[in-house]
Amino acid sequence: MLHDPDGRLDSELPLDRELHKALVKAVLGWAGHSSLLPPADLKQIALLLTGAARAVAADVRRAADLLPADHAARALADVVLEEADRCLSVPPEGTVRCAQSRARLVRALYERLDRLASVAPQAVTAAP
Repeated sequence: MLHDPDGRLDSELPLDRELHKALVKAVLGWAGHSSLLPPADLKQIALLLTGAARAVAADVRRAADLLPADHAARALADVVLEEADRCLSVPPEGTVRCAQSRARLVRALYERLDRLASVAPQAVTAAP
């Protein structure tokens, strides 16, 4: 965790979406072979996905906040963000289940961000 009291890292650094998508796809594609990974590696993957989820959630939150309070897309974003908060409140573990849970969360957050972009592109591209 980096010390960022002004929240500049969330708003100024672009996310490597392609890297995240590739990692999510790989993690969600695990079957029986994933048990070959040691718990320490699984925990590192979960930590990486946790960081990605926090960053994408911040983008979703900023985009949703630019929409009117009664907008349907904002309400759906709030539901996804509440689920993200619940999931991220639990410390990551060195298990396949945890890594896959974080991967599903990252995927859901990117999907919500894309939906916000389709409803109000200026909400996603606006600077904070």
